[in-house]
Amino acid sequence: MLYPENVSLNVEPFLDFRNVNIARGTTTVLHDIHLQIARGEHIAILGPNGCGKSTLIKAMTCEIYPLVQPELYVRLFGRERWDLTELRKRLGVVAPELPGKPTRTTTGMDAVLSGFFSSSTLWPNLTVTDEMRSRAIEVLHLLDAESLKDKFVGEMSAGQQRRIMIGRALVGADTDAAGNRMLLLDEPSNALDLAAQRELRNTMRRLAQQGTGLILITHHIADIIPEIDRVVMMREGRIVADGSKQTLLTKENLRMLFGIDVDLHEREGFFHAW
Repeated sequence: MLYPENVSLNVEPFLDFRNVNIARGTTTVLHDIHLQIARGEHIAILGPNGCGKSTLIKAMTCEIYPLVQPELYVRLFGRERWDLTELRKRLGVVAPELPGKPTRTTTGMDAVLSGFFSSSTLWPNLTVTDEMRSRAIEVLHLLDAESLKDKFVGEMSAGQQRRIMIGRALVGADTDAAGNRMLLLDEPSNALDLAAQRELRNTMRRLAQQGTGLILITHHIADIIPEIDRVVMMREGRIVADGSKQTLLTKENLRMLFGIDVDLHEREGFFHAW
């Protein structure tokens, strides 16, 4: 087993979990989680299906809570408790799919604006301000997605929909200081073809270079963009390794993590395994 390295953070943490155990029903599914993530950091959490990544995401977003035990310590942006509406201004979450069924009545702009309300669409009772529209246009520009503003979501490719999902997650974020904005991406390349995967990774690189912190949850090694230099490995509900990408992404470590022999190749800062 690879034991987690002690990761030294030079800035205030976004997340600080110590002695975290989480149960689903009567079964404990996360065990003794110790994890710190700095504001503005780019990090990948890597592991096979069923290793506990989804439960860890729910703990990060306050959808579920740890077992109350001695030595438990949980902080997000330095705070123990959050109003979820306020937390969403700091932590955007890109889920695998848009909420609701993609339609030919909801435009890209509508879908991004719905991120202000965490709603599946712009319901008639929701009031969109000029400031919100300006912010949505700014986010679409950031993502090089202005051309999708008036396009119906139901007519978009999977890659275009994924860009809109990222915009939806970013639109409500505070932008007062670099490092305050964190983006959590949950298996973002699922169901994307090769062209859309490349487009997604270019978008992730652009966001990272512009100061958005990235937390990538994945089992696809090729999604780990060059800007991500730290990898956390999970297996059977535990963190089994935590350290630099160059140190951890080896054939031996990946064999331990996924339980199969792996060939590994690096090219232009990307790793590919098969």
